[in-house]
Amino acid sequence: GGDTSYEWRVKRPQGGEWQADLDGEWQSPVNGWEYKGVLPYRGRFWAFSQENMRQFALENRIGYTRNGTPRHKRYLDEMPGVSLQDIWTDIPHLGSQSKERLGYPTQKPEALLERIIAASSNEGDVVLDPFCGCGTAVAVAERLNRKWIGIDVTHLAISLMKSRLRDAFGDEITEKYDVIGSPEDVESARALSLEGGNTGRYQFEYWALGLVEARPAQDMKKGADSGIDGYINFFDDNSGKAKSVIVQVKSGRVGANIIRDLRGVMERENAEMSLLITLEPPTKPMNDEVASAGFYTPEAYPDRQFPRVQIATIEDILNGNGPAIPQLGLSQAPTFRRAPRRRRPQGESRRMM
Repeated sequence: GGDTSYEWRVKRPQGGEWQADLDGEWQSPVNGWEYKGVLPYRGRFWAFSQENMRQFALENRIGYTRNGTPRHKRYLDEMPGVSLQDIWTDIPHLGSQSKERLGYPTQKPEALLERIIAASSNEGDVVLDPFCGCGTAVAVAERLNRKWIGIDVTHLAISLMKSRLRDAFGDEITEKYDVIGSPEDVESARALSLEGGNTGRYQFEYWALGLVEARPAQDMKKGADSGIDGYINFFDDNSGKAKSVIVQVKSGRVGANIIRDLRGVMERENAEMSLLITLEPPTKPMNDEVASAGFYTPEAYPDRQFPRVQIATIEDILNGNGPAIPQLGLSQAPTFRRAPRRRRPQGESRRMM
C-alpha cells in the first residue's frame, strides 16, 4: 500500500535494483508502533519487529519515499525468483501484421521455439523437428548455432522453408544443407506424380511450383479447377505494383487445347503472362498456340520481348532452362512473405528432409 514510486530506483553501492516492502497486512497490534515517527498506512502494520528494523537501518537496507515512508531494500541479485512454469503467457501469438508471419496456417513465434531450443540444447547439438511446417524450429536452430534436421510430408512446406532460410541467412545458406527425398530427375518427378493418387499429383504440383518460385494458388482442399495452380509475381517498372504470371502444372498428357485454355485464363485474370509446366514435351500444335499468343513488352525494357505464353518442361527446369520472366534489376516479387533477415552463424552442414 501507499506510494511505491520509489521502488526499483535506488542503486546499491555495487549496482543492482531493489524492491521495497516493509508494511504488510499482519493484523498484530505489536507491529502498530511508530518507526521514526511514521506509522504504517491505515489498516496495515509493520511486517518486521523493531529489532529487525534497527538491524536493517544499520545495514543500509531501508530506503525512504518522498513523503518519508521507510521501505525495505530487497535486491534482485539476491532473489532467485520463480522457476519457469509449464504455462507461458509472456510470448504473444503471431498477429496478422507480424513481420514474422509468412502465411503458413500453423506458424509459431520464433520466441517460443527459441526458449524451447535454448533451454533444452547446447550449441552444436542436433535439433530434430519431425513436422517442421514452415520451418520456425529450423530457422531458430540455425540462428542459435545448432545443427538441425527438419522433416515434412508436403513439398509446399519444403519450398517455404527454403525461401525462409534464404531470406533470413542469405543465398550462402543453400550450401549448408541437403534436401533429401525431393525429385532430382524426370523419372523421380514422374514417380512423385503417380504416388498415392491425387495426393501425389498435388505434391508434384507443389514441388514443380517451387522450382520456379511460384506461389501456390490453392491449398490441398481443392474445389473446382480454376485453371490456376500458382502465380509468379514480378516488377518491370517503377510503379511498385507487382504484375503476374499465371502458372499451370500438368503431369499427364498435354495438347493444344491446354494452351488455348491457359490463354483464356490469362485474359480472364488480366495477367501479363502465363506459364505451363509439364512433364511431357510439348507437341507442335502446342508450340503453334504459344507463338500465336504474341509477346509481352516490359515498360522498363522496351527493346525486349517475352512470350506471353510459355512452356517449360521439368527436364528444362532441372537443367537450368527455366521460364523467361521480366525483372527490374534483381527485385522479383517474393513468392512468400519474406522472413526477417537473421545473422547466419558459421557451422557444419545441416540437413532438411
